Amino acid sequence: MLKAIGQTFFSSGLQHPKFTAQQSKGEDYEIRTYHTTNWVSTSVTGMEQDPAFSTGFRRLFKYIQGNNDKKCKVEMTAPVSCMIDPGAGPACESTFTISFFIPEEHQADPPKPTDADAFIENRKELTVFVRTFGGFANSESSREELLKLMESLKRDGIKFKEAPFYRAGYDSPFKLTNRRNEVWLIKDEEEKA
Repeated sequence: MLKAIGQTFFSSGLQHPKFTAQQSKGEDYEIRTYHTTNWVSTSVTGMEQDPAFSTGFRRLFKYIQGNNDKKCKVEMTAPVSCMIDPGAGPACESTFTISFFIPEEHQADPPKPTDADAFIENRKELTVFVRTFGGFANSESSREELLKLMESLKRDGIKFKEAPFYRAGYDSPFKLTNRRNEVWLIKDEEEKA
């Protein structure tokens, strides 16, 4: 099922970061190693994931609409990722880093953001465990899917970092059906594949 969803998305026409798929022990998650790439990112500190995601998305949308040093429009890509670095306790603020993948034609020399709150992130090669789910993603559904992913990885004896973790969305807010969302946990590099 995961492969079918991936084929549907990857034929949608939006550029996405390249990755190498690896064999997973379970059918309910994937293992991907994303290649080193540039992303435009912004960080938002707050207590709630959904408002932070919206704030970050709006900042980055201005960037792709021409709010950059080259004053050029940049093609929309997928996924929109949100790295969540939880606060130290239940009443502490978390850091949410929202990112758009920079299209291939701008990878070598990405336009620099003119908004001081946005930056170009050179994301190094990264191996993640991925669980895919449908519907409209929000903090509650993302948390539920993240817990399911953690359970699957523990079941299979795989080590992972509990934080930070990622939420990724592939669809326009105007798409109502067959939506694709993901949660990612980072591989503990001490774990041997």
